[in-house]
Amino acid sequence: MNSKISEFKQKVKGKKIAVLGIGISNTPLIKYLSSMGADITAFDKSDSEKLKDVLDKLSAIDLKYSLGDDYLKRLHGFDIVFRTPGMRFDLPELMKAKEEGAQITSEMEVFFELCPAKIFAVTGSDGKTTTTTLIYNILVEEGYKCWLGGNIGNPLLDRVEEIDEKDMVVLELSSFQLHTMTKSPDIAVITNISPNHLDIHKSMEEYIEAKKNIMKYQAPKNKLVLNYDNELTLNISKESKCKVEFFSRVGDINNGVLIDDGKIVCTNNGEMVDVVGCDEIIIPGVHNIENYMAATAAVIDYVKPQTIRKVATSFKGVEHRIELVREFNGIKFYNDSIASSPTRTIAGLNSFKQKVILITGGYDKKIPYDIMGEVILEKVKCLILIGQTAPKIEKAFMDEVSRKGKSIDIPLIRCESIEDAVLEAYKNASEGDIVTLSPASASFDMFKNFEERGNKFKALVKALN
Repeated sequence: MNSKISEFKQKVKGKKIAVLGIGISNTPLIKYLSSMGADITAFDKSDSEKLKDVLDKLSAIDLKYSLGDDYLKRLHGFDIVFRTPGMRFDLPELMKAKEEGAQITSEMEVFFELCPAKIFAVTGSDGKTTTTTLIYNILVEEGYKCWLGGNIGNPLLDRVEEIDEKDMVVLELSSFQLHTMTKSPDIAVITNISPNHLDIHKSMEEYIEAKKNIMKYQAPKNKLVLNYDNELTLNISKESKCKVEFFSRVGDINNGVLIDDGKIVCTNNGEMVDVVGCDEIIIPGVHNIENYMAATAAVIDYVKPQTIRKVATSFKGVEHRIELVREFNGIKFYNDSIASSPTRTIAGLNSFKQKVILITGGYDKKIPYDIMGEVILEKVKCLILIGQTAPKIEKAFMDEVSRKGKSIDIPLIRCESIEDAVLEAYKNASEGDIVTLSPASASFDMFKNFEERGNKFKALVKALN
């Protein structure tokens, strides 16, 4: 056990600790802190009935609880407060606890403090899950012992004592996790930045600043991987204190990862090393070529190019990301439930070579949808709208129709549920058609998360007869 972990255990023992949120990441955290002899109170806005399953799993631990709508009113007298991702750091209750002397932290912040291994971390508005998975798969294929965590895989803080300094840790980090971070990873990747999560962040500027925390505390020996083709990430390079490596699908860069003659190549002062042909990559879409470029830039100092190519020619993608669910009566159904922003849906639509039947809409994150109008006009043969954002997407489409100044024969159907949407999609489809669920929105108006939404869509498609 390293000295940092020993010091942390001594710091926690006997202390009054509040854990805000009893969810996927914080349940193992509660068990880990309890094993150190901490006095824990678990807080959650849900009541005991809704939390029954998770509370049953924690029943063997001596815990106190603060549940229900007013759960934060009891946040007094604690030494350490663990904030759950997605909870704003500047809530009045948290600010008051801090004024009273509590340390405000999170599972990920403590993990960064204690982890002995090299950390690769990925953030971005789109593509971070696939890029994180690619980095992990490539490192594993090369022979490293790897740990996958953050927004993907399993929480890692309770496993930190098993992690060796020779291991590799690969993390997907959201803006919510990064917002209060004061440490950065050894290798940081920002895939791109576009408007997202403006229902939580107070402004686009705040969202960008949160993303920048992934590189803000890097040392000169570290590496930052940035998208040269994205203006916001390109500008971030000016603030870096370490080596910056760009990837660019359309630009001509002297050092980094680019496309040359249909291949992903690494270039260093004009010397090029072939990695993989773009047409060899199994998962479809230009955006996935960019994901491979980002992953290549991150790992190239640790793996052979042949290893990257082996993964590219065998990896079939991550669930809920342009996932082929079924072909039924000549109609292909794709699940792209991960697409929770307009840019992600646009990338998904551009992956298909034909017009598709699109099911889209969901929870409103207070982001603009105007950019969807043009791609719907170009790539959609039937538009099926659900959820809170349906009016915004419809307006973007109709505004684009008005701009074109011509009659457009694209059926537009509003549905109250995903069940109705799947049935309408099937009714309007013919042999050879493609139906894709790509919501351009979060899931929280109808589902707990995008996985539940995707799984429901898959179940409905598989039940068609």
